[in-house]
Amino acid sequence: MHRKLRMGMVGGGTDAFIGAVHRLAALMDNQIELVCGCFSINPEISKSSGKLYFIPENRVYETYQEMFEKESKLPDGDRMDFVSIVTPNFVHFDPAMMALDKGFNVVLDKPMTFTLNEAIKLKEKIAETGLTFALTHTYSGYPAVKHGKQMIADGKLGKIRKVFVEYPQGWLSSKLEDTGNPQASWRTDPKRSGKAGCMGDIGTHAHHLVEYMTGLKVTELCAELNIFVPNRLLDDDGAALLRFDNGAKGVLMATQIAAGEENAIRIRIYGDKGGLDWEQMEPNTLRVKWLGQPMQVLRVGTSLDSAIAAHNTRVPGGHPEGYLEAFANIYRNFSLTVRAKANGETPTPEMLDFPGVEDGIRGMQFIDTVVKAGYDDEMKWVKFGE
Repeated sequence: MHRKLRMGMVGGGTDAFIGAVHRLAALMDNQIELVCGCFSINPEISKSSGKLYFIPENRVYETYQEMFEKESKLPDGDRMDFVSIVTPNFVHFDPAMMALDKGFNVVLDKPMTFTLNEAIKLKEKIAETGLTFALTHTYSGYPAVKHGKQMIADGKLGKIRKVFVEYPQGWLSSKLEDTGNPQASWRTDPKRSGKAGCMGDIGTHAHHLVEYMTGLKVTELCAELNIFVPNRLLDDDGAALLRFDNGAKGVLMATQIAAGEENAIRIRIYGDKGGLDWEQMEPNTLRVKWLGQPMQVLRVGTSLDSAIAAHNTRVPGGHPEGYLEAFANIYRNFSLTVRAKANGETPTPEMLDFPGVEDGIRGMQFIDTVVKAGYDDEMKWVKFGE
């Protein structure tokens, strides 16, 4: 395959929030082009969006079902290669399953599905088709995060003992869903978001970041979920104590009612030799702390010397790389994997470094477990995934 990958979209119209981020990320590295889409449940918005995106009228569809049917019948040189699904949680499973059935690779927003049972069925379908699937857990895309993951895998911090991860936001400090805000409306609606609010939306990011960087798995957790804004239907705040499969302990906090906070996700990981500290509000910096030695401040583009960080860094040191670039790393690695497989080649470890279906399963298990533990009046440990 010696051409750009052709991308279709489900969702992502001009009235959407995350769709524009996906398009910017997907197109950043000149590996992908947008060729078709069903950009909204509203046919008029889908058509007007397609016009603004310079998509031919006959490749702008009224439903995703129509898109998959018609695209699958186009010649190999014309039809899309993969679809990016950027819809609310309750519209993840059906389009993903249909896309896979029609032979299309899939990029999907997190959390992967509406329920764990759907996630398991999606995993089975991916295994059956052999197609490539990516899940957009954005924070795993940062070069500094990847370098920290490599340091831990190389044993530089020693045995991991303690992890703190926090994700405070403040945008839902008032009942924004009553003002007509579409992002607040679906995220606080159990019929569209699922059984978790804050923990499903951003708690899953924190959980994924912990397991991605440490290489450990949560085995048990003890949690408390809260609804601070009166008459809100889903949690807007929560915390969990974590137990890992190597004996390490952790603390996870996620909240959307920390007034004044933006997207202040931060992770600190400590082994018996040293620790590291990374936060998204200063994404190019990785702080490494050693027993009896000065703290090291490692910077993207200058002092991150791992191959995995270099593979995911685009510009020289001192030129900030942030959220869009991290997002783009997922799309680029996904596209390189799809291209390699199409050419009969084995994707490299660097290409395969993007969240996939197993991460999605873990995310849905996290939601189920934290909800089960978090609303119990008695604080007790619950085995992960049960």
